[in-house]
Amino acid sequence: MPKRKGAICSRVKWQGREAYAVQNDVVRMVALTGGGHIASFSFHGARGAAGLNPLWTSPWKTIDPQRYSPAAHAARYGPPPAGQLLAGIVGHNLCLDYFGAPSEEEARLGLAVHGEAPNQLWRKVRAGATAEGAWLALATRLRVAGIDFQREIRLRAGESLAWLRETVTNRRDADHFFHWVEHATLGPPFVSHRDSIVSLSGAEAKTLPGGYDADCLLRPDAEFRWPHAPGASGGSVDLTRPFPRRGFGFVAGILLDPRRDLEFVAVTNTRARLLFGYCFRRTDFPWMTMWHEDRARKGPPWMGRCQSLGLEFGTTALPVGRRGTFLAGPLFGTQTLTYVPARASKTICYCAFLARLPADFGALGDVKLEDEALALYGSSGDQPLLLKAAGARQLLSAECGARSAEY
Repeated sequence: MPKRKGAICSRVKWQGREAYAVQNDVVRMVALTGGGHIASFSFHGARGAAGLNPLWTSPWKTIDPQRYSPAAHAARYGPPPAGQLLAGIVGHNLCLDYFGAPSEEEARLGLAVHGEAPNQLWRKVRAGATAEGAWLALATRLRVAGIDFQREIRLRAGESLAWLRETVTNRRDADHFFHWVEHATLGPPFVSHRDSIVSLSGAEAKTLPGGYDADCLLRPDAEFRWPHAPGASGGSVDLTRPFPRRGFGFVAGILLDPRRDLEFVAVTNTRARLLFGYCFRRTDFPWMTMWHEDRARKGPPWMGRCQSLGLEFGTTALPVGRRGTFLAGPLFGTQTLTYVPARASKTICYCAFLARLPADFGALGDVKLEDEALALYGSSGDQPLLLKAAGARQLLSAECGARSAEY
């Protein structure tokens, strides 16, 4: 069968690092082998604002995290346990099997921030392209955790969506309790205070108990309801508008709406008329962590020059590490962990989407599934923008883990 024009999966270099590009006739996604990070997602061949990559690119030159050595790289990227992650971090990275810093004992034994998965080499399992689209599967083994992880990316022909199917396999003879967080980070020029609006299906929320590790925009350890959070100096902060005050940052955990089956998080750039977001099942990911860094961190590699907006959907609320989360227990009546049974696997599916917006769309208000489409509802009208999404209901249903052949 001949390839459809634009359907490609190929090995590439991304800023000097080994990567794979997965491309259909509409969009292109680039995934790095070092840490498995998704570095870019954009309209294929588009120029100017329409071709923006919403995902964050760090302002420092990165390296593959498995190359990190404290002796050689701590001055540039910071010491362990954070330095190894910061050496390689870009865009969308995976936090597995814990979210946040390791314990002191774990750090002494070499574990890094956000677990083994984003700090080591991933290998190609399979890749290809046909007239129906392109696909790529990368995998990595978490030696200490005793689990394997695989992510498949599939771009179907004619769609501006990337379908992601991820599987954790427990190699041990005991149930494994863990964190699974999709650390999606967006940045300039797509994200700006003037032009960008954050939309998500949020409910109750809480700021990080210990505050931020630099000047904090929000009052620490405070509960609120999305999107209005208590400011550190009084008043409230509207979290739908990023980067309201230079030199400040914050972290907050947001419970996603328990009345919904399908959750979403997205950012609209009104000037570029471009929308980027994710949708996923609430039973897989009931939490969203919002990380906001606006040139607040002064040490290496930040150096007061970074703007990044983390919209991190997953199984836990806040990056306080495995021990802190497990001891604290549920938050707002909702568990902050997941598990995979002994000698078993757990699979989830979700999608990332891009949309060019009509002038009167406004901000994203809701995302719903149609039989063959993703329906995006703007704030300015009742008629949704429909994105072609073949098989969306099946791929985002409880059947996800049993549909590998079709996917």
